[in-house]
Amino acid sequence: MSLGAAEEESSQEIHLPADVDWQMLDKSKFFFLGSALFSGVSAALYPVVVLKTRKQVAQSQVSCVKTAFSLVRHEGFRALYRGFGTSLMGTIPARALYMAALEVTKSNVGTATVRMGLAEPTAAAIANAAAGLNAAMAAQLIWTPIDVVSQRLMVQANSARQYVNGIDAFRKILNTDGPRGLYRGFGISILTYAPSNAVWWATYSVAQRLIWGGVGYYLCKKDGESNNATTANTSLRPDSKTVMAVQGVSAAMAGGMSALITMPLDTIKTRLQVLDGDENGRRGPTVMQTMRNLVREGGWMACYRGLGPRWASMSVSATTMITTYEFLKRLSTKNQEVLT
Repeated sequence: MSLGAAEEESSQEIHLPADVDWQMLDKSKFFFLGSALFSGVSAALYPVVVLKTRKQVAQSQVSCVKTAFSLVRHEGFRALYRGFGTSLMGTIPARALYMAALEVTKSNVGTATVRMGLAEPTAAAIANAAAGLNAAMAAQLIWTPIDVVSQRLMVQANSARQYVNGIDAFRKILNTDGPRGLYRGFGISILTYAPSNAVWWATYSVAQRLIWGGVGYYLCKKDGESNNATTANTSLRPDSKTVMAVQGVSAAMAGGMSALITMPLDTIKTRLQVLDGDENGRRGPTVMQTMRNLVREGGWMACYRGLGPRWASMSVSATTMITTYEFLKRLSTKNQEVLT
């Protein structure tokens, strides 16, 4: 992939490493390394997810710092990793399904849009959006039950433990609510994560091009000043650190925007998923009832409880995930020569 330099008077181009598509990957290596890498990333970010979930189900607004200190003081440091084992068990197959759906869709849609005559930047944005949408919908088949179980574990206190572990929580939810209990919030999860992923991947694609335009302008200007002359028909190749920095900044921008847009839906989803099962034949609250309860508790801003941790989590996660993901794809390429 190459991007024209920003200066019209210069014929220099900035050449980036080739994109790695689905056909270029060693699938077994891709999934094995992916499971290991993303498990490590999930472990590093899990405490932030616990804090975000605690804030979303709280009846009043409390700062993240106070929530964290209170949690550690009363329940110990291990409380920050409550439900992690369950989450990790589901994350590995869910992430594998997500990556497969993402790459297959991106490759097929990208090829189809280019054949339709669309410009390469437009085709890339459409392919990324479609891939994100499809991948999120596929992964939610696994992620939703795991979310329900792990979030129930996250919010229970030591003094009132309802579940011993993930298996116990799974069994009790299944006995009380049946399969429907494990998929509580599935619809709103799709409404939250599918558009969010479509926006994220499309924004990431566009942000990369915008940032590379600025980087290309800077590199060409710097190169021109060092040579004190205009060089024709030359190319610039950014080093791996520059490539990773651009990918990371683009991912952080996309992650932060996605967190802001989908926060109310995520709060409602979390509330629905941590509620107890039906009692005395009465059904649990609906999406609208949950939203009304939130607004009654703290106005419309109650829907944004936990925005700070979620913003930080999604931005840091996006930056870490995308640089790890791009690195993973290059490690898993069948023929390394195509990357040069």
